[in-house]
Amino acid sequence: MEPETQATRSTRRLPTFFIPHGGGPCFFVSSMAPAWESLATFLRDVRSTLETRPKAIVVVSAHWEESRATVTSRIDPPLLFDYHGFPPETYTLRYDVPGSPSLARRITELLGAAHIPASADTQRGLDHGVFIPFLLVEPEADIPIVELSLVRGLDPAQHLAIGAALAPLRDEGVLIVGSGMSYHNMRGLMSGQALGAATFDAWLSATAVADPAARTSALQRWHSAPDARLAHPREEHLLPLMVAAGAAGDDRGSHVFHERIGGTVLSAYRFG
Repeated sequence: MEPETQATRSTRRLPTFFIPHGGGPCFFVSSMAPAWESLATFLRDVRSTLETRPKAIVVVSAHWEESRATVTSRIDPPLLFDYHGFPPETYTLRYDVPGSPSLARRITELLGAAHIPASADTQRGLDHGVFIPFLLVEPEADIPIVELSLVRGLDPAQHLAIGAALAPLRDEGVLIVGSGMSYHNMRGLMSGQALGAATFDAWLSATAVADPAARTSALQRWHSAPDARLAHPREEHLLPLMVAAGAAGDDRGSHVFHERIGGTVLSAYRFG
């Protein structure tokens, strides 16, 4: 057998992603879906951009916060319909994807080795930051998914460090995805006047594709960016990006989705 080289590992290594997951179950509401079709098309095409089929997927959702990094470890995770006021049929959606207790253990081991407190949750299911976009990304639901929480306090440096600790998973066939929104000012979204969206998106996109060292430095002080707090009055929908970027290591980012949707601008990024 030929010895494995760095080039071989790089070819097999999976990228990381930051994706917008939309507004609630927007892709599955007939009155909303047309406005979100460009994002739906992007999400459907994500798998086709991967040279290697993932063995499993870790999704960092904006909709789960714990006092320490926590992963789901059920083999049969239920769905958490943690959105409100949508049509009844959106509460009967099904996504029967398996979980992976073994991957959950591997994640807690990697975080523990990096001196990052971590836990596994044997009861929690997948929230809509996971199952709504992945109904489009992986509709067959045949690749195990483990959800990873944010850590309360929402410290960007801590979430970059979490990503860095999980980077070895990329060489183990695991796809790491941050699921949030590049713009998340609900008042702006609802009014159709998303103040600061274009300015912040320009900064965020330039940062995502910058030299990795500069990227890390800039993301740590994201709140100093132009119109940062207009774009994210609270940063839980931005922090999944920090984990994806942290797991990217020295890999450069690319801007893989950019559209104006409902009065705002949304972007997605791939690293590696």
